[in-house]
Amino acid sequence: MRTGQVLVFTLLLSHGCIDASRLSDNREAVSTTAEALSQEPAHDATNRSSRENETARLFRLMDRNAIWTEVGRLAMGGWQTFHTQGLVKIGETFFVSAVEVLDSTVRNGLATDALYDFTIDRSPGAGRGWLFHFDSQGRLLGKVELTDGTVYHPGGIDYDGRFIWVPVSEYRPNSRCNVFRVDPDTLEAERVFSAPDHIGGIVHNLHSGTFHGVSWGSRRLYTWRLAGDARHRLSVVSADWTPNREFSIDYQDCHYQSVGLMLCGGVTGYNSPYGSIAFGGLELVDLATARPGHQIPVNRFIDEGAGPNPTLALTHNAFWAEPIGNGSLRMYFMTETDNQADLLTYEATPWLNRP
Repeated sequence: MRTGQVLVFTLLLSHGCIDASRLSDNREAVSTTAEALSQEPAHDATNRSSRENETARLFRLMDRNAIWTEVGRLAMGGWQTFHTQGLVKIGETFFVSAVEVLDSTVRNGLATDALYDFTIDRSPGAGRGWLFHFDSQGRLLGKVELTDGTVYHPGGIDYDGRFIWVPVSEYRPNSRCNVFRVDPDTLEAERVFSAPDHIGGIVHNLHSGTFHGVSWGSRRLYTWRLAGDARHRLSVVSADWTPNREFSIDYQDCHYQSVGLMLCGGVTGYNSPYGSIAFGGLELVDLATARPGHQIPVNRFIDEGAGPNPTLALTHNAFWAEPIGNGSLRMYFMTETDNQADLLTYEATPWLNRP
């Protein structure tokens, strides 16, 4: 790791942005010393194994022949999830971000590619942005609203061991976003910075101290560097984006893994002579190169009561992945239908690790 990266990371530690003692179990423990951080391996194939935690290692073994077994389906107990976006699991409880739409957006006749063209192509609509906390029985434990006028659409979320990071944007491309950090114990939310674009997901790179986000449709991949002042307030020092060079899926939810990686789930709709179909998948993205190092399709769809819906992929919205010690990943998905989502649990097993 470069000296500047060590200084940024140390600054974030001193300002209470990272608590290494509370890092989630499914990622590598992160040393809190600059000396240890300086030993970060180079971003090449030779050092790949030393960079990866068990989640990333198992994911790299998976391909289109992976074995997907549904092992659980949990309905929420008396509360509405609305349109789910991002999911994290901390201990035995879950946090899911969601948007409650009150007035839909209206197209204005303009067009944008949501990449090089920053045209606003629709009205902002109206709604409310939520982060919900629930337990393994589907009982609501708490919630916090993150709405700021027309900025009401939460995106994919991530947990860095201290805070849950939640981007909340206008419900349209090329718009604007507020990025919050939320204390999972108290649900106290603090706006940390803003961005002049719709941000659909964010991760905190624990090793470089940077933040990485995806735009509407994940066409732009953002990197932010933050610095703090004497009052422990963080502000953006630099903000850059690069085009996403992969087009098969749009990332919906991403989670930091290992050293400088993020695991993203997503979907894109395609037309065919036989009708529309949602193509879902998962990608492990190297944050240093902004390119996926491994990609797999997820050929599973949501059953809305009349059989699997080919336009609603399992990876359509929120997800979480963790290893379970038997050569498989436990994967949680919350894909919404009519403003309500169940928690679906799968075991995803690489073909090499099949029973």
